Amino acid sequence: MGTLQTYKEDFWLLLESGFIAANASNEDAALKLFKASALLRPENVMTKVGVGYVHLLKLELQKACQLFEEALKQDSSSDVAKSLLGLAHALTVKEVDQGKRLLQETIKNSKDPSVLKMANTGLDFIDKFIAKSPTPVQGEMKTKSKKNSPKKAP
Repeated sequence: MGTLQTYKEDFWLLLESGFIAANASNEDAALKLFKASALLRPENVMTKVGVGYVHLLKLELQKACQLFEEALKQDSSSDVAKSLLGLAHALTVKEVDQGKRLLQETIKNSKDPSVLKMANTGLDFIDKFIAKSPTPVQGEMKTKSKKNSPKKAP
């Protein structure tokens, strides 16, 4: 265990490098860096948030939500976990409202400028592209109803 103590001060460096690797689409490196971070400080929720972020970037939304929720159970004050959970829900067709609510809560309660910027950008994206009428579900319903409606005689 003495070897891990030697690298304890490198936790933030490894964690940040994990996010950089995730943004560079290097999933393998990102997951290894988050795992190394978790070995150094298993109590820190950001390692779990990092793995969830990798899943979010891959649009594995259910897995991302699960990890962000676990992080929030461990630390309910994590604004990063809450805002990323909001984004993940917002990208899930039938959970857009829940995602918006989480992002709005984050904006209301967070004092971190980076988190506020991310949450505001997320809300703008939702309003411009996701919640725009017709939503993907509404468009699908209209297509199905047109296919199922009786045809008029000429």
